[in-house]
Amino acid sequence: MPTIIEKLYQTNLHGRGGAAFPTAKKWEILLQQQSEKKYIIANGSEGEPYVYKDEYILTHHPEQLIKGIEIALKTIDKSTAYLYLRTDYFDRFKASLEKHIGNLPITLFRETSGYLGGEETTLINTIEDAKVIQPRSKPPLPLISGLWNYPTLINNIETFYDVAQIDQGTYKETRLYSITSEGEKKGVFELPEHWTIQQVLEHTNMLPTFDFFTQIGGSASGEILLSDELNIPVTGSGAIIIYNKTTTDPFALMQRWLDFFFKENCDKCLPCREGVYRLREMINTKNLNESLLSDLFFTTQKTCFCPLGKSVHIPISSLLKKVCGVTITV
Repeated sequence: MPTIIEKLYQTNLHGRGGAAFPTAKKWEILLQQQSEKKYIIANGSEGEPYVYKDEYILTHHPEQLIKGIEIALKTIDKSTAYLYLRTDYFDRFKASLEKHIGNLPITLFRETSGYLGGEETTLINTIEDAKVIQPRSKPPLPLISGLWNYPTLINNIETFYDVAQIDQGTYKETRLYSITSEGEKKGVFELPEHWTIQQVLEHTNMLPTFDFFTQIGGSASGEILLSDELNIPVTGSGAIIIYNKTTTDPFALMQRWLDFFFKENCDKCLPCREGVYRLREMINTKNLNESLLSDLFFTTQKTCFCPLGKSVHIPISSLLKKVCGVTITV
């Protein structure tokens, strides 16, 4: 009978947190580490706006989530686990989760560090109660030296949900999609992971009849795609946000993104801190200096310390190009 690692390889499961690293490879690397302790962390930070697939699992399938973590505990020697939840999820689901956890060595942890707390090394610093909650340098990877310098496996909540299904033989190569239209009509749907955006929207009756554009991956760092660019699979966190092209103010939308990045910035690195500030200032005045924009996009993408800063250019540059007709070289 195949082991869970073999099953993960056979199904080619990739992490559902956004980076899409092969799950079997990640678990195998941790297994190979020689250590007196190992840690497993289920990441339920879900701080990206308009992404709520983890909330769906916590609401409807908490037993499958805990089962997936239990499988990891049984597979990985000398391990204990944390279920890391953003504040409102912790408050809402603590009692339900504790019933399913029972005597398993799983600690519920209430996040205190906002959006950036979903980044794996910031997450580790939060659990360790570090004086400064900021990202760490990599390498070493958490798989080698993570929580309290011990080898640490970090997977998204949906990944553990899928692991449980794979172990039970019920996995059908699906994933969860968060779909939001104009911030009002929304839903979470479990559908084939290789479906195109077009197929997902058609199947869920969420394909608009008005002129629209979409944002894929989340309503902060996600890329903008036009209505004729949807014949590709959804990537990242599985989120699709739909905007009315006629009524949406591009500058108001960019301002919303940059207000979010400005608020969630940890101030660790100069390129992110100053780059987001200057981008926000420029969009607020609606005075686009294309040369300066190009420099800011290049600098934040290439030199920012963590994924927050590195992704700032993605929604803005793609919106400017696709909707405003302004191409900024990055």
